[in-house]
Amino acid sequence: MSTQAVALDFPYNYRSKLISALDTVDLGAVSRAIEILSEARDKNRHIFTCGNGGSASTASHFVCDMVKGASFNRENRFRIMALTDSLPTITAYSNDVSYECVFAEQLKNFAQPGDVLIAISGSGNSPNVLRAVEYANSIGCQTIGLTGRDGGELGAMSGLQIRVAEPHMGRIEDVHLIITHMLCYYFMDQ
Repeated sequence: MSTQAVALDFPYNYRSKLISALDTVDLGAVSRAIEILSEARDKNRHIFTCGNGGSASTASHFVCDMVKGASFNRENRFRIMALTDSLPTITAYSNDVSYECVFAEQLKNFAQPGDVLIAISGSGNSPNVLRAVEYANSIGCQTIGLTGRDGGELGAMSGLQIRVAEPHMGRIEDVHLIITHMLCYYFMDQ
């Protein structure tokens, strides 16, 4: 088969596998996450997000959508922040202490019992994300894990897991972004 034919087939194959990956998501878990976020908003709780690499980008993107899209011109607004967005804080802890603590240490400054942490990890095994969830659980926060593959350690330790049962990291990240859009657009469309 020629390179051109393979190149033409690739987008169709990727899309097909992406749809299959999306079909692995438990939509009941997404609905439960909407309930958790709605309660957090109504009770004036903080919501935090974290992740690494593409998951850090998804965490930041989700916060942008919730702060502007789901809050603008509304009486009830979301108090949400991405623990991924303070580069000076992240690099200071990474350099002086350990990269494993960059999210948990920020939560120690801001999180209170009843707040929500949304932790995103395609592998489910990122040590800094796991430390953040451990801390959040220890003080009585609600934890939501967006995971991939078999869920890793994050799936088991999250109060609510939304898993993309797919081995390909790109498709896991694609679906995680779709999930965050489901969450956000629920509130935007009300």
